[in-house]
Parts: sequence; structure tokens; C-alpha cells
Amino acid sequence: MTKIESRIGKIEEQDEKIFQFLTSFKNFEKLIPQDKVNNWEATDENCRFSIDGIGEVGLKIIDKEPFTVIKYAGDNLANVDFNLWIQLKQVADLDTHVKITFKADLNPMLTMVAKKPLQEFVNLLVDKLEKHQF
Repeated sequence: MTKIESRIGKIEEQDEKIFQFLTSFKNFEKLIPQDKVNNWEATDENCRFSIDGIGEVGLKIIDKEPFTVIKYAGDNLANVDFNLWIQLKQVADLDTHVKITFKADLNPMLTMVAKKPLQEFVNLLVDKLEKHQF
């Protein structure tokens, strides 16, 4: 099992507001790198998009624990099942920490190739969340 964790980000917002934003894929388009993603389609619970060089990818929300965790399951990423989850922890008023974890059952060769881009991806999402105006 390949597990990749983002750095812990700090967002100047209430956990509830961030949680509400992250539980609708309609908001995710603001977070994804526009130069790498095409054909974005989203509902509140699902999204589909294409990544240059990889193909079509889908995500769906599979679990939500109010204001602390959102779990997503992916499909159609080079025939690999993967999970992505976002953890939120409010430590003070307008101070919420965020961490993103990616898990997939990748073979060792694919892990070597994909680990760095995936690490950059989860950290980029944290960067975008820190800068986003909720």
C-alpha cells in the first residue's frame, strides 16, 4: 500500500466553513491546476476529469465526519483504486489545520514513478486551500 501525506497546512477560517466547501465537488474546480486538468464535470457528490498523460479520473465522496474528515474514493486511474481524505482540526478561532492523505495499492514500479508527482499534488492542494477565500 502506497501512502502519501501532505504537509500540515494552516487555514485562517472556521473548520465548518472549510468542511462545507470541501463536501461539494462543484467547489473543487477552484483548487485544481487548470493547466493539467481538462473536461471537468462535477456534482456535489461526484466529479470526473481528464489529466494529460494519465486519462480520465473520477472521484466520489464516500464518508463525511462533520467538520473533521472527508473521504473520497477514486476510480479509473490507470485501473488503480485509490482513496483520498482530508482531515481538518480547528485549533483556535479562524485557525484550522488541514492534512491530505492519498492511499493506493500501487506496485513498486508505479510507486517509484508516481510518488513525487503525488506528493507535489497533495501539497499543492494544501497550498491552494491556504490561499482560498472561503
